[in-house]
Amino acid sequence: MSGIVDHTVARAQGNSSNFLDAVVGIDSQIPGNARTAGTLGTERQGSGAVISDDGLVLTIGYLILEAASIDLTTSDGRTVPAKFIGYDHASGFGLVRALSPLGVTPFELGESESIPARSQALIANRLGKQAVQGVFVVDRRPFVGSWEYLLDDAIYTSPPNANFSGASLLGSDGKLLGIGSLFVGNAAVIQQPVAGNMFVPIDELRPILDDMVASGRRAGNARPWVGIFSSEFRGRVFVDRIAPDGPAEAAGIEPGDLIVNVRGTAVDDMASFLRAVWKDASAGDAIDMTVLTKTGELRSVTVSSDDRQNWLKLDPSF
Repeated sequence: MSGIVDHTVARAQGNSSNFLDAVVGIDSQIPGNARTAGTLGTERQGSGAVISDDGLVLTIGYLILEAASIDLTTSDGRTVPAKFIGYDHASGFGLVRALSPLGVTPFELGESESIPARSQALIANRLGKQAVQGVFVVDRRPFVGSWEYLLDDAIYTSPPNANFSGASLLGSDGKLLGIGSLFVGNAAVIQQPVAGNMFVPIDELRPILDDMVASGRRAGNARPWVGIFSSEFRGRVFVDRIAPDGPAEAAGIEPGDLIVNVRGTAVDDMASFLRAVWKDASAGDAIDMTVLTKTGELRSVTVSSDDRQNWLKLDPSF
C-alpha cells in the first residue's frame, strides 16, 4: 500500500481501538429446493456490518436469500445465530438480526456520495483486523446485472479484495460507506481494464431501512420482474437464461432469443432493457415485448410480470 493509504488505515483505526469489531462473519444454509440454490449454492459465506445496538446486521442480499439458518461469527470467535429480517432486490441489500447480544459498537452510517473517484477507503471483512485493506475508489458509475438489477451510482474500488461478499467499505473516519457485492474485471478502464470490486453505496439504504425492518422489504409498489437473465453484445440484448416458473417462461421466451423492443422502445443494452420494463409500471403489469427467436422469427409477446420476491422462497419453513 502507498503511504497515503497506510495513513488512511491508521486514522480510521485510531478513532476507536475496536471499531472493526462491528464486522461479523455470516454463514447461511439454504435448502436444496430454493430458487437460488442452483446458482448461488446451498452454503454461503461472507461478511456483514453491525449497524444497530440491537444486533441488526447489514449484508449483501445474496448471502441470505432463502436461508433456512444463518449464523454470525464475531471478531472474538463467538458463533451467534441470526434470523432473516429483509431483502431489497433493487439495491441488493439484506438484513439479519442476531438472536443474542453481539456486544459490539455498531458502525455509524456515512454518506457514500461524499466519496468520489480517487478517494481512499478501507475494506474490512470477516478475516479480522489483520486483513483490513486500503483501496482507492476508482470510479462511480452505473452497474447492471444480468438478473434484472441496476444501480445508478455503484462504487468501484481497486485493488481487488478476494473476500468481498458483504465486506464493509469504510471511510477514513471509520463510517460505513458501502457493502461489497462483486469482483469485477473493469473497476476502472484507463489504458486497459483494472480489476477490483463493486460496492453498493450506503446511501441506498437510508430511504428503505425502516421499511425493511418493519416489513422485510421496501414500501410501495414493486418493480415488474419478467424472469429474464440477459447479456448484451454489440448493441443487442440476448436472453441467456429464463427463471424456472417465471413470467418469461410462461410467455414462451427462450434462451437465445434477442430482445428487439420493450413496450415500443428499442433496446440496445441491458440498462435500456430494464428501464423500458420498469418505466411507469409495477409488478403484475403486462409487459409487451418483441423478440427475435433463434429460428429467425420476429414475435410479439406479452409477459405478465410479477414481483420477484413472490417467486423467491423467503419463508424458511418451506
